[in-house]
Amino acid sequence: MASRLIRLVLLVALVAGCAKQPAAGTAERARPFNAVDVMFLQMALAQIADGSQVAELAETRAGGETATIASELKKQWSVEDGTMRRWLLGWQQPLTADPDRAAHAGHGELHRSRPQDLEELRATRGRAFDRTAVSLLLGHLGNCVETSRMEQAGGAYPPARTLAESMTTGHRDQIARLLRIAALG
Repeated sequence: MASRLIRLVLLVALVAGCAKQPAAGTAERARPFNAVDVMFLQMALAQIADGSQVAELAETRAGGETATIASELKKQWSVEDGTMRRWLLGWQQPLTADPDRAAHAGHGELHRSRPQDLEELRATRGRAFDRTAVSLLLGHLGNCVETSRMEQAGGAYPPARTLAESMTTGHRDQIARLLRIAALG
């Protein structure tokens, strides 16, 4: 019985070893994602990190609708951040984009907040804080929409394209609401 089992295992191993090997480059062609998907996710993660700092301050210090939008953004970004990280790690891709400005010249650089913007926001109070927070969130969300459109136009991974579309729709609504706040001054 044992020798029969050994022969069966050897036969299975032999047959498996003779199976046709995939052609060189097949794994590369079969990837469900492309460079645009990776760049979108990396840039979006950086934008989430930047935006979360503004949203954190706005949620606790801004008034009314601005605080509500900031809270919505924090929740939304928390979910998106986890999804994006899982995809990049699953694809064995870095979580961060190349920080070299030249690497991003073709698509408008990294779309990052400036450190002095956050310092200015922290230093302001009252209505000036609200105006600054609204302005920073508007600029930030505009950059997010631009990055999402890049994915929609050139990404290959359907779930990432769907996420980008959802982000664009959601951010457009948030932008419209923030513009109404800005108009009221």
